[in-house]
Amino acid sequence: MCSYFQCTNPHVEFELQIESNDLTFRSEYSKRQLIVYKLIKHLYEINGLGYRKISYKLNSWGIKTQRGKSWSNTSVSSILKRKRERELRIKNQRSKLFEVELSRFIIKDHSTPESSFIIS
Repeated sequence: MCSYFQCTNPHVEFELQIESNDLTFRSEYSKRQLIVYKLIKHLYEINGLGYRKISYKLNSWGIKTQRGKSWSNTSVSSILKRKRERELRIKNQRSKLFEVELSRFIIKDHSTPESSFIIS
């Protein structure tokens, strides 16, 4: 005859719930993208140029978009808008902290249904 723990295979069961907004790949801006963004921002904020004038300047300087196309007023505004949206998303969503929820620990033995112990 064997004792209770010799004849059974007890194990611990619990649930762990984790939430995160930082589980996807976060791509960084390339050096080129960052330089073009800073140039556009400077022309817009410091020099006070509008999107159309900025697009004319970038095209006259021979600077192409990321996809190798000419600049338009909408592509210039898109650069500024998307950078701002990205920074807000990182600040407000990716940086949000969630509480970890952990259930009670239960020691179970499947050989007998009444042999469960809850550990608080």
